[in-house]
Amino acid sequence: MPTVPYHQERKTVKSAVETLNPTRVKLTVEVPFEELKPSLDAAYKHIAQQIAIPGFRKGKVPAAIIDQRIGREPVLEHAVNDSIPQLYLQALRENDLEPLSQPEVDIAGYGDGQPLEFTVELDVAPDITVPDYDGLEVSVDDAEVSDADIDEQIEGLRQRFGSLRDVERPAAKDDFVTLDLSAAKDGEPIEEAQTTGYSYQAGSGTMLDGLDDALEGMSAGESKTFTSQLVGGELAGEDVDVTVTVSAVKEQELPAIDDEFAQLASEFDTVEELRGDLTERLRRAKRVEQAAAARDAVLERLLDMVEIPLPDQVVADEKQSRREQINQQLAYAGLTEEQYLETEGQTVDEWEADLERRVRDALAARFLLDEVAKAEQLGVDESELTQQIVRRAQQTGVQPDEYAQQAMQQGQVPELVGEVRRGKALALIVEAANVVDASGNPVELKRLLPDGTYASEDTDETGEGDEAGESGEDTGEETAPAAAKDDS
Repeated sequence: MPTVPYHQERKTVKSAVETLNPTRVKLTVEVPFEELKPSLDAAYKHIAQQIAIPGFRKGKVPAAIIDQRIGREPVLEHAVNDSIPQLYLQALRENDLEPLSQPEVDIAGYGDGQPLEFTVELDVAPDITVPDYDGLEVSVDDAEVSDADIDEQIEGLRQRFGSLRDVERPAAKDDFVTLDLSAAKDGEPIEEAQTTGYSYQAGSGTMLDGLDDALEGMSAGESKTFTSQLVGGELAGEDVDVTVTVSAVKEQELPAIDDEFAQLASEFDTVEELRGDLTERLRRAKRVEQAAAARDAVLERLLDMVEIPLPDQVVADEKQSRREQINQQLAYAGLTEEQYLETEGQTVDEWEADLERRVRDALAARFLLDEVAKAEQLGVDESELTQQIVRRAQQTGVQPDEYAQQAMQQGQVPELVGEVRRGKALALIVEAANVVDASGNPVELKRLLPDGTYASEDTDETGEGDEAGESGEDTGEETAPAAAKDDS
């Protein structure tokens, strides 16, 4: 049905809103019969295309003949069903309602020459009175860089630039062994569980349970069989027999920490210069972490100051969406939900309760930030939307142009705009707060970007910088396995 332009909306249509609870309303719409004439005309045309009446060309059957052969009731029903979606949208605009759920429509009555009456129940965002957020006081940890932090970075560089040499002795922890793995069930080899020539660091615990214990004391040319469980495939979680054969044992030799090493591992001539650069990089990273902690603390503090009712169905839908995302990522990593929960030390009930809490916190933050954005009349310009599209494209691993096209086709642009507005609202709240570190020093947060992320000192004017943190507002995305430890 053609869209009715806003300036031509049917002013004789009556609508009223009844509040059922803080997040659900009932919309009652009454439409005079004469307002249905365009839909009735369209219904006759549609039905004329569907039927064949002797003596009339298809599509040219008069309305009177349709009434005679088919009846008036099917035409009325077609017209009503055709007009309700547009009438519903018109009533939403007239009453300034933004639906959060699928509408539940109930047609109260209609008839030939009679007005159409229908009701719609839907979830809506709650009315929120935003507390005064100017000068909120929170405290965060100090952004200190210790000698131990620098030593850890240096050790990482030594690992990267270390070398391996063959040794004629049994494998020990931290040695690199070249091995073959072969799994079998009841004596039958498992085709997808065969590996040859794999380099593995003994004691790292990054492969099958029991492998590190089996490797202890093994030398090149030796084999051993142990029982373990596969993490993927049809036999995931079942006991299988795994045979490991060591073909080489190599010891890692790490370079000495001297000026020669500094020149090898970096652009600097001395270890002192290298440590100074690492200190500055870590300092910036700690500042970003500190700003992220401040952002989260300020938002949590503000949320504690206001009661935000949440629509039950919206919470349920969001939980289901997140659960599906997690399960997809677990499947990609070859893990079952039971295995993941075991690694996290959580029961199903604990995991469900944690998911419920995260969903409710995210929705409450969303409603609150939307209200702040509305009150502050925050807008989104083209460059800000473009930056958000680029960020989203990077997160999903597609080209920005492709992501933008998908977003337009799927009607996701309004949500992207909303994300930017909420990020700007969050930045406004955080910058108005009084944040101090554990030592009582003020934490400077004036370099928050429009999307709510934090820019480091070396961020350029476009807002691009490799020290920018992640947005504090929950976007609804979940992560799992190696993945699943960081919630959105």
